[in-house]
Amino acid sequence: MSIISSQDQFVTAQIIELVSSERSKALSKREWKHRLAGYGYSIRETDAGDVLETLPHHVKICILPAVLSA
Repeated sequence: MSIISSQDQFVTAQIIELVSSERSKALSKREWKHRLAGYGYSIRETDAGDVLETLPHHVKICILPAVLSA
């Protein structure tokens, strides 16, 4: 598994595209989180917004756009 840094904007954009695609397929936020876990990602809800992290080490990738959090 490769290490993703938040400085790599191209990779981050591709991951957000994947997250957005999975959100459109899921019927609920719970199902969406479950689908992302299959790809090795998790979403942590914070006061600043939803943060996308890697599993199992919870390394922060980026803060998700508010559109996806709704």
